[in-house]
Amino acid sequence: MSGPNKSYDPVQVSMLEAAALEAAVTEALTAFAAADSLESLKAARLAHQGDTSALSLANREIGALPPTAKAEAGKRVGLARARVARALAARQNQLEVERDARLLVEEAVDVTAPVARRRLGARHPLELISERVGDIFVAMGWEIAEGPEVESEWFNFDALNLGVDHPARQMQDTFFVDPPDAGLVLRTHTSPVQVRSLLERDLPLYIVCPGKVFRTDELDATHSAVFHQVEGLAVAEGLTMAHLRGTLDHFVEALFGQNLETRLRPSYFPFTEPSAELDFRCFICRGTDDHCRTCGGTGWIEWGGCGMVNRNVFQACGIDPDRYTGFAFGMGIERALMLRHGVKDMREMVEGDVRFSTQFGMEI
Repeated sequence: MSGPNKSYDPVQVSMLEAAALEAAVTEALTAFAAADSLESLKAARLAHQGDTSALSLANREIGALPPTAKAEAGKRVGLARARVARALAARQNQLEVERDARLLVEEAVDVTAPVARRRLGARHPLELISERVGDIFVAMGWEIAEGPEVESEWFNFDALNLGVDHPARQMQDTFFVDPPDAGLVLRTHTSPVQVRSLLERDLPLYIVCPGKVFRTDELDATHSAVFHQVEGLAVAEGLTMAHLRGTLDHFVEALFGQNLETRLRPSYFPFTEPSAELDFRCFICRGTDDHCRTCGGTGWIEWGGCGMVNRNVFQACGIDPDRYTGFAFGMGIERALMLRHGVKDMREMVEGDVRFSTQFGMEI
């Protein structure tokens, strides 16, 4: 067996020669300096530090050297690789600084430049005033009640003392759901919600019913086939017209202003007896301007109907009319909006023009 080759000189190995290592380092430094972007620097790094680079191959040759030659060869290769690594790190840092500076310029945003802003939407004023009405009565201890818009004829007419021959049941006033004998209509008022509440809730009962209603009216400045009402119902022992008057006085002042005089004019409604129309003193001229456009110079504004609940309605709902009494009232939400804000044409409320809604803001 032959002994170890103690006379082996690593200098004679071409990959480990000092000149070859210096040439490899010089070539790497030149490539790094010539790289003008991080992408090209990455390519140069793979070429001069990758597994197939000259320095990597030289490093692998060290393992084949005799023990006495490994130390010197390892030091020589390590110094060369360290020079290349330092040059790579320095060039990468320089290119990153240049990239960041370029991005600051290229991606700069002029915050003073005008921009096209998307028009903001707004909640519809009818919704806002309905919520305001609800808040007024909730603050009085009443509850909000709701019901279906497609309603049974019994709830919409019969239970409210509207007989089969009543004009309101004819096709010219009511939308009937096909087939005609199905007994279903689009509710013509929110009073069916009151009937449902009398059947489902315990007494005493204090509810307010805002909602959408439907009638076969042509759309013009003061009429619409779809509009909104708010109706109230109070049922308990001992309620009188005085309680109705006090409730409506508070309602008027909360919605239109303080110290507004009200009056009740005799009227007729099938579901109340006695019945009345509510007027209140004009909140614009207070009755002092014969040419006031809000009240037409009369000093009074007509607002809605009211009265004591008819005994027949109580009997239809299984309530003893000799023990309980109650009062009811109903007003148009659109009319309240027109009065409060001087809207002259109901068509503006249904055309969907956001400019109409935005002028009311979030509060009315």
